[in-house]
Parts: sequence; structure tokens; C-alpha cells
Amino acid sequence: MKTIVYGDSILRGVLLENGRYVVNHEMESSISRSCGLTILNRSRFGCTIRKAMDRIRLDSADRAVGTEYAVLEFGGNDCDYNWSEIAARPEEEHLCRTPPSDFDERYREALRLIRSGERIPVAVTLPPVHSERYLRHICRDGLSRSSILRWLGDVDAISRWQAFYSEMIRKAAKEEQVFLLDLRSAFLHSGRRLEELLCADGIHPSRLGQALIADAVRGCLA
Repeated sequence: MKTIVYGDSILRGVLLENGRYVVNHEMESSISRSCGLTILNRSRFGCTIRKAMDRIRLDSADRAVGTEYAVLEFGGNDCDYNWSEIAARPEEEHLCRTPPSDFDERYREALRLIRSGERIPVAVTLPPVHSERYLRHICRDGLSRSSILRWLGDVDAISRWQAFYSEMIRKAAKEEQVFLLDLRSAFLHSGRRLEELLCADGIHPSRLGQALIADAVRGCLA
């Protein structure tokens, strides 16, 4: 079966290793081999639901032939902020890249577009983030940790905010009646420490985390 993947660096297979971002193709290859899927991966580093909409519209206008899946994996970049602006002006209000109401509306629109193209939409919850690691990563080049924390209130506000977006995805999948690939639960209930499953930046799955994603996909299709 053919599967189109719309997403960001998580399903692109991006890793942070030795201080550099690299793409590990083994996760996608493993899923393709074991599940019998032909994968067209349109995931891009830094992509948001807003950036992906034109591509989703274009693909959906070309109707599927036979059984095809379309996977929707967004939210991680959508809920992120311009941290340099926050560090410089922590007393001001700052909006994330895609505010919640906008994200929810566009995500649901994408699910409906996919279905209109006679593909089977699959929503994907977000793997958890490690707030402390991510804050260290944000501040690695000199941004003021204290200023960012003053704006955040506490470091765990990062993970709570990201979890809110993941819950919007879960709710959208339920209400739009589409399949849900629950990566968040797979990570949280794996029995592994989160530090093992994520890279040093606190957001990208490690090789162990990517293997967990592949197992979750296989379980979803079983």
C-alpha cells in the first residue's frame, strides 16, 4: 500500500548526533519493509501545518487509486516560539508559530482534505519533550536562560504546552473519526527513561526512540 507522510523532522528521521543534525533513513526503511508500505515522505525539518497545507491540497485533488494512507504529523514546530525574542523581551506577550485555534482549524481541515482525496487519514500524537534538555539547547549560543524562565514561569511549562497540542490532535482524531497513531503513549509507557528515547536537544527521538516509533507503526497496522 502507498502511504504519504506529511510532517516535520520527527518522521523525516532527523537525529542530533555529535552536535549535528543528520537524517537516519533506517526508521522509514524498517517500516516500509516490515509493513509492506511504499512511503512517499513529504516531511520537512521545521515544517508546520500552515506550511504543509498547499501540498496537502494539491495531493488531495489527485484522488487515490486503491487503498492509500496519509499520515499527518504536526504540532511540534507549531507550538514552538521565537526564543531569541522572548529572551530579549520577556516582559512582553509572545505568540507561538501556530496559535491553538489556528492549529486546530488547519489540522482538521487537513484531515478532511485527505479524506476528500479518498485516502485514509492517520493522525499522530506528539512524542513528549524533555523540557530541561530543550531549554539548554535553546540557550546553547548565549540566550538568557533566566529571561526565558521569567517568561515561562517554570521549565516544565515547555512540556505542558507541547502536551496541550498533542491533546488537540487526539481530540481532533476522535471527533473527525480517523485512525490515531499514538506515539505519545508509546513513549510514555515504553518502560524506558525519556532521556534514552530523545536526543540531547530534548525534542528529536534518538535511535532508540526511532525504533520505538517503528514498533508503534507496526502495532497500529497489525
